[in-house]
Amino acid sequence: MNELPKTAVVTGASRGIGKCIAETLGALGYQVYITYVSKPAEAEAVAEAIRAGGAKALAFRLNVADAEAVAGFFADEIKDKVRLDLLVNNAGITQDGFLIRMRDEDFDKVLGVDLKGAFTCLREAAKIMVRQRFGRIVNISSVVGQMGNAGQSNYSAAKAGLIGLTKAAAKELASRGVTVNAVAPGFIETDMTLALSEDIRGQYLEHIPLKRFGAPEDVAEAVAFLASDKAGYITGQVLAVNGGMYC
Repeated sequence: MNELPKTAVVTGASRGIGKCIAETLGALGYQVYITYVSKPAEAEAVAEAIRAGGAKALAFRLNVADAEAVAGFFADEIKDKVRLDLLVNNAGITQDGFLIRMRDEDFDKVLGVDLKGAFTCLREAAKIMVRQRFGRIVNISSVVGQMGNAGQSNYSAAKAGLIGLTKAAAKELASRGVTVNAVAPGFIETDMTLALSEDIRGQYLEHIPLKRFGAPEDVAEAVAFLASDKAGYITGQVLAVNGGMYC
């Protein structure tokens, strides 16, 4: 098994934090399988950048909210074909709105991708990792899963649920050599935060002791650490990457 290349699956990796995670893992020598939903050109560009750096990379269209599609992906592309060392559950969406006006479908859609989608990917990856008796799973949660955020009851619930899922899965899988941890980013410089007005950005910065937004690389390096041998005795934990921002 050791002669096979290390393989990482990173969901939602066509841009932003997921893109940076995928490229960081590629630079560390992982064969990277990235998934996307609606941006094939951007996903392929990420894969090409990884290949240009000397690692292998492939992009796959996968809606993590579709449990049948997820099971098919792991059965057709992963099982008995590669050594699955790492799953990074990064895929996520937002559908913001105040809770008294939030539609059921907006709540369900966010939980379907951000929480159930992560669960489904984790379940299918775990089946493979348990047989290998080795694996690393890192779930990308959020500071709002720890402290809440007005207008994001669905997203906050999903990211808080992801922390609970992380801790439960860690207990179940530890005896098979599989660790499960979460990274909880704070406000990171992405397309979403760049679109905020200066006033709103200033309000957020007031609550960040380091007085700056994080970079996608900050999150990617945290993921890389949890995937490494140096983190072999760490499981069921939430690594906050938020500049000191807590509730």
